[in-house]
Amino acid sequence: MSTILWADDEIDLLKPHIIFLKNKGYEVIPAVSGNEAIELLESNVIDIIFLDENMPGLSGIETLKYIKTTHPHTPVVMITKSEEEHIMEDAIGSNIADYLIKPVNPNQILLCLKKNIENSKIQNEKNTMAYQQAFRDIAFKISDSRTIKEWEIVYKELVYWELELDKIEDSGVSGILSDQKEEANSQFSKFIINNYEDWISGRKDEKPLFSHTILKEKLFPNITESGTAFLFVIDNLRYDQWKTIQTYIHPYYRTDEETLYYSILPTATHYARNAMFAGLMPSEIAKKYPQYWLNENDEGGKNQYEQQLLEEYLKRFGKPSKTSYSKILNLDFGKKIRDNLHSMLNNPLNVVVFNFVDMLSHARTDVDIIRELADDEKSYRNVTATWFANSVMLDMIRFLAEKKVPIFITTDHGTIKIEKPIKIIGDRQTNSNLRYKVGRNLDCNSRDIFEIKSPEKIYLPKENLTSSFVFTTGNSFLAYPNNYSHYVNYYKNTFQHGGISMEEMMIPFVKLLPR
Repeated sequence: MSTILWADDEIDLLKPHIIFLKNKGYEVIPAVSGNEAIELLESNVIDIIFLDENMPGLSGIETLKYIKTTHPHTPVVMITKSEEEHIMEDAIGSNIADYLIKPVNPNQILLCLKKNIENSKIQNEKNTMAYQQAFRDIAFKISDSRTIKEWEIVYKELVYWELELDKIEDSGVSGILSDQKEEANSQFSKFIINNYEDWISGRKDEKPLFSHTILKEKLFPNITESGTAFLFVIDNLRYDQWKTIQTYIHPYYRTDEETLYYSILPTATHYARNAMFAGLMPSEIAKKYPQYWLNENDEGGKNQYEQQLLEEYLKRFGKPSKTSYSKILNLDFGKKIRDNLHSMLNNPLNVVVFNFVDMLSHARTDVDIIRELADDEKSYRNVTATWFANSVMLDMIRFLAEKKVPIFITTDHGTIKIEKPIKIIGDRQTNSNLRYKVGRNLDCNSRDIFEIKSPEKIYLPKENLTSSFVFTTGNSFLAYPNNYSHYVNYYKNTFQHGGISMEEMMIPFVKLLPR
């Protein structure tokens, strides 16, 4: 039962309303003045306060200010006979929950109560029921999806329900959604395995936009000598994380176009981001620009030549070459770039890479406190949103909105929370990634992998004659038999990338225009 404290110097005239509320299951504690309301508030557990604005003695506004000092989280509804604007502004400025004009009717009061103290319960029930009704339709779509567009619809619907169910207390339905997403990833992996080689080799006309084609198709048409544009690349940004941070951008930019494109395999920065900035597949980069490509076992940073690859890409397509490129790895450098934005406005294109989400996923693996902060999918999204809301990137977006500069936001690949270990055997030269392996004599007896024995068929470099690639699917990961239990326990339930899943492969490219 919820308890209402109702303060009004004419409380006797409100007895019909009080009886109505009691019949609806509410307890109502009456008060005839602001002072009495304050006394009752100190000696009772109150869920919501109805406060008459025009009381003798301590006025409603004065009582409200005291209540907000001592009980800031208790919702207060101001009730007044006056419609004068300054009274409304005083009340709203004091952070009231609602504002009603006398005479009030019972249904108004009931709606106000449901909105302010039963909203969470109603939303829980509504969202739970709505997803349960959608479950069957989504299940049919998962089993029937055969095209790129159909899988895009499935993934967007699943993300929509993830974000909706984030708003409610977990009633067990989120577990059902998690199982449904796992089944979707199982079917999506089969879709990728059956089509990937034909897409990449060009044997199929219908194919998704990939890492090496996305800029040419979606960015280059917007680059001109007479204008300027900014491309923000957030490493490791999943589609659900994009939808989370989109809320913070909305006051400054409207979404003109939102595209889901596919990261190439491996869904790892070394391959996908180099392909994006070069407009070429990895083996093509290695052949055309050997000075800019490093193989798995080569020393040095694998993505240190992104600017050079981008400049060559722009040159090949006759685009303006005056371009700035910045990779932000820490806050101090981010502030330096932010403070220098005005000098970039003469460039036709400016690229800014943010590595925060990638660092978050790695820190979550290695740092206990980050594991606790990003313990599950919901908290992983929340940490990303918290970073973005306080980031220099949002500062940059605000500045660019004032200057009416169009911006683009994208990523190179996503991540997935891994849960199922798969044993694999490889030699000492095999790479360390948990979601894919490249090396000689790889031995993995599992149906949850995609093995490519001839990497050149999907335009991946072949370091020696017997090199092959193994990609995991769904939420599985690769572990060596040596020290198996320790290895599995350490990495299980961490966020990784490199393999085949909707989260890793289906990623956003967004065009935004200033409001």
